[in-house]
Amino acid sequence: MAKTTYKVYGYRWVILAVFMLISFVIQLQWLAHAAVERPAEVFYNGQFNPNSFFNIDFLAMIYMLVYIVMSFPASYIIDKYGIRKAIGFGAFVAAISGLVKGFYADNFQIVVIAQVGLAIAQPFVLNAVTAVTVRWFPLRERGLAAGLAILAQYLGIIFAMLITPAFIGTYPNQPGYGSGFPHMLMVYGWLTFGAAIITLLFLKEKPPTPAAADDLIRHSFFKGLKYILKQRDMVLMIFVFLVGLGIFNAISSMTDSISANLGVQDSNGLIGGLMLIGGIFGAFIIPALSDKFRMRKRFLVICTVGALPGVLGLSLTGYFIHNVAAVYNIALASSFILGFFIMSAGPIGFQYAAEVSYPAPESVSQGLLLWVGQISGLLFVAGMSIRNNQYLNYWMILFCILMLVVIGLTLMTKESPMIITEKDKMNAEG
Repeated sequence: MAKTTYKVYGYRWVILAVFMLISFVIQLQWLAHAAVERPAEVFYNGQFNPNSFFNIDFLAMIYMLVYIVMSFPASYIIDKYGIRKAIGFGAFVAAISGLVKGFYADNFQIVVIAQVGLAIAQPFVLNAVTAVTVRWFPLRERGLAAGLAILAQYLGIIFAMLITPAFIGTYPNQPGYGSGFPHMLMVYGWLTFGAAIITLLFLKEKPPTPAAADDLIRHSFFKGLKYILKQRDMVLMIFVFLVGLGIFNAISSMTDSISANLGVQDSNGLIGGLMLIGGIFGAFIIPALSDKFRMRKRFLVICTVGALPGVLGLSLTGYFIHNVAAVYNIALASSFILGFFIMSAGPIGFQYAAEVSYPAPESVSQGLLLWVGQISGLLFVAGMSIRNNQYLNYWMILFCILMLVVIGLTLMTKESPMIITEKDKMNAEG
């Protein structure tokens, strides 16, 4: 039998760049209204009841609702038919839906329908992060590659948080309050269309020869799912993401409501934006350190412990300080800290899950983590927004308590056996 050769190709960076681009626009579309929900209520005045479930926050919740239904089918298609067909399908659906959202920006019902299309596209892209890294990258680069892939998602969100308000009249005491939505959504629609075309042209399934040995053997989808649920560390990671990702999704979706709760009048998106800026730094630095030192658990613990002060600052500052400007400044710093740590935990957690659940398909392990995070995020957002955000403060306090649970669960995990093996191998070669 011929010996299998392994080779790392430079085209892997093109694949990663293309994947980052389509990930960016998918997330941009998710939260296009989140930072400007108060002006959006003025723009869509009379088209929905702000006190009902079918309100402006529903646009963000659609992604979570649809993901719950589509996550496992998307993971199955990624595993069965490969990343080119799966991501290509997601890109095509996103392109059409983004343009519809732009052309009919002033009709809330059509915007909701287009958002459903974008939400259907999402899992075909998001669930493929580790599938892309495993096919194209050696183990020593996968934490960094996953971090950059997740970084693109964060860039999409930060663009939505910080750039969207520049299109919109956001200050209630100035003329044009609530204007600008058609132009903004049209620009985002064409960006999504262009990213989809580039994805369809340049994305490839896999290199001519594998990047590493673990790309050779994988369980089937259903066998892999059954195997995953028997792994102790994977089960712990599911609960970590159930809480941690749910909190991130909730705070990201409710940034303008959190700003209003702090007494900030202008929907400038800075709280959400600084959280995402912190996440950009964290997603680039911490996964790279995880690769360098061949450690997953230790850096996951660092991330969860580091995120706690951020949640505390956003939740409890107003109870002890009554100056609005001071509270707002502390909230900005807290959001940066929260983003730096909780968002860098994502790529490390995805890669850790793929390693501890090997040889289960990596799209299944990642899809499962995202799935539970969408369920909890949906419940959190629904609870925070009920009765016009009447209970938002109580939910923020609950998040502080739940972060302590996340820290405890992370401490209970064991180090990835694959990363230990890789570390031993490199020490032996050194």
